[in-house]
Amino acid sequence: MHLIRGLSHLESFKNGCVLTIGNFDGLHLGHRTVIKKLVEQGQILDLPVVIMTFEPQPLEYFSGDNAPSRLMCLREKVIEIAKLPVDNLLIVPFNQAFANCDAEQFIDDVLINKLNIKYLVVGDDFHFGKARRGNFAMLKEKGKQHGFSVEDTRSYQLSGLRISSTLIRDALGLGDLTQAAQLLGHSYSVCGRVAHGDKRGRTIGYPTANLRMFRKNTPINGVFAVTMTGIDDLEYEGVANVGTRPTVDGGSKVILETHLFNFNKEIYGRYVEVHFHQKIRDELRFQSLEELKAQIVKDVAKTKKIFAETK
Repeated sequence: MHLIRGLSHLESFKNGCVLTIGNFDGLHLGHRTVIKKLVEQGQILDLPVVIMTFEPQPLEYFSGDNAPSRLMCLREKVIEIAKLPVDNLLIVPFNQAFANCDAEQFIDDVLINKLNIKYLVVGDDFHFGKARRGNFAMLKEKGKQHGFSVEDTRSYQLSGLRISSTLIRDALGLGDLTQAAQLLGHSYSVCGRVAHGDKRGRTIGYPTANLRMFRKNTPINGVFAVTMTGIDDLEYEGVANVGTRPTVDGGSKVILETHLFNFNKEIYGRYVEVHFHQKIRDELRFQSLEELKAQIVKDVAKTKKIFAETK
């Protein structure tokens, strides 16, 4: 897959391309349905498959710290899309200039002149351009004038539920990891490099592998039964805390700390993936490290029981 960072690095597709546009946060089953449809059309027309996405996501740009929690950071999204039969991923910086771009200008300058699209597939709620004036009807009309077709994917539903990133965020916020996994098509996970922490966990007998959550808001908080992959060919069971560690330092940065069972390897700097299976409890503030350690003992016992019952 070819990664294109910004419209200034975009070379014209002489023969055209097939395109879809969106945030693709979480890359859930609905997104995968859109991409599958796009790939099929690319094969029919013998044209390259292009996905256009934005960084930051538009709502993050407009809402700042009040933006919805993010299911994926950019690197996670790139890695997952690269696993699909996609030829090009175009990442467009969402800034003031882009936000002020008229819908018609975006279609003419980007979709027609630069991308030379022959087929476009977008979600049923797709809007774009200044004041969100651009919509499916406008794209259809432009397509008639310039010779490209536009298809509405319509909402993809599972058990009567419209699959969306918002629905997945809601499920994760409620601790319903089962529903989130059903909508995603796999367990919710977070990727990152294991970073050095204050190593306080070692002093109480529970060393952790720490990942920084590079996003404004996180969809999950609390203590979870998890597995970790990416170290080798094995999947390691453990218990993880996602939060600001109120008992230790009460900072503002959210950290994912994972204690792996029966594990003593050095993995600093390794790029790993933590898979969330079941919520144990909310993050709590304890009066002392002794109280925290006593609770961790309970969390570990409960987590091990969960895994034992699923085998």
